[in-house]
Amino acid sequence: MKLFQQMLVAGATLSLIAPIAAQASDVINLEEMSSYSRSTKKNSSRLDSKTFINDVSEDIANLKGRMDGLEAKQNVLEAGTFSDTTTFDGKAVMAIGAVDGGDKLGGNHHEKVASAYVYQINLNTSFTGDDNLYVRLKTGDGWDGAFDNKPGTYHIEAKDNGDDLKVDKMWYTFPLGDKFTATVGPKIENYYMLAATPSVYKPGVLKAFKLGGHASAFGASTSTGAGLTYKADNGFAVSSTFNSKKAHTTGGLFTDQDQNKINTQVAFTKDNYHLSATYSIQNGWNSWSYYSTKTLADNAGTVGWGTNSTLDTVQADAIALRGWWRPEDAGTATPSISVGFDQITFSNRSDNITEGSGYMVGLNWSDMFQPDDKIGIAVGQPMKATKVSSGTLSEIDPFLWEAYYSFRPNDSIEVTPAIFGGTDVYSDSGDDIFGTVLTTTFKF
Repeated sequence: MKLFQQMLVAGATLSLIAPIAAQASDVINLEEMSSYSRSTKKNSSRLDSKTFINDVSEDIANLKGRMDGLEAKQNVLEAGTFSDTTTFDGKAVMAIGAVDGGDKLGGNHHEKVASAYVYQINLNTSFTGDDNLYVRLKTGDGWDGAFDNKPGTYHIEAKDNGDDLKVDKMWYTFPLGDKFTATVGPKIENYYMLAATPSVYKPGVLKAFKLGGHASAFGASTSTGAGLTYKADNGFAVSSTFNSKKAHTTGGLFTDQDQNKINTQVAFTKDNYHLSATYSIQNGWNSWSYYSTKTLADNAGTVGWGTNSTLDTVQADAIALRGWWRPEDAGTATPSISVGFDQITFSNRSDNITEGSGYMVGLNWSDMFQPDDKIGIAVGQPMKATKVSSGTLSEIDPFLWEAYYSFRPNDSIEVTPAIFGGTDVYSDSGDDIFGTVLTTTFKF
């Protein structure tokens, strides 16, 4: 019986025993019993062995009836709760800040002080002890126009769906033998199925610096996906993932109208270092826009209708090289170092661009002034076009950076003041930005 149930039953039992004890004290009175034995007067009502048996039996029957009723109510309560194998946690994020130069990025990115929030609930359920069903509910508002431009201002927590709480992620993971793990779900991004973590740098502001550069291979959006992972005991690991952007639409899965990508990662990871290479095959999906210029992101998806009413899409092959190292002890002047380099090759782009590349370097210092604090600095070049099949290449030299300090007033709250900026970050030499933001995360 669960502890909560035991407490309920114990409380009910004590409340029932108390009146029984009081009643027993009224019946078993020694002075009255002595007076009965000394009295020479005949009484019509006498105490005998049946007197106590009848009274106690009646009270026990009442107690049993009350406990049966309590158990029935308990069963009703259990029917409306999660199973024993479901865990619940979440977070609330609040941010406030502004971007100088944001009005030059186009759209609604005006120079203003703006606030935003995110509320997230995570549900994990196991059915066998080795598997896991993950469902994430999420809502957010206020990010539009201030912290959602790719790559220059897109906040790592940005989620703007107009205050509607929706199913944001859903997938199921289960083992296949001792070393293989399979994942499948209608709402998942490719990097959740990787065999190894490609970067230990934790972004303080920009999603562009996620995973060593949220670029050619790892840039993605929520979609239907499946993956298979192999992990050896010596640190070697391999994973292959497939994601389809059109599987949940009339375009369909594995059709000419589908937009999809296949990633294969080969990695070697030890406690304090990691090396990996990820090869990506992409069909009409410009998922690298989180960390690329406008020139490279545009014209990389659907380019028009071909013969026999089939949809022609841009094909791309990419390679993402990642490595990281971290010191054995935190709290020292030596930071963890995460680096990334991305190279992408295109076919049949309408603008004749055939190649692009980008890089990122991130440094983290941990436990410097108090436990669980973190200092972060990241710099990098978003992916830009580097080669065309014909004509003259016209492209900018983008650069991004961020710096932050995060600390925890207690175990459940994290506060992160940060600054960030860049030059020529989007489409032309006028796209120079500087921003500041304060992000507070409440975990529960």
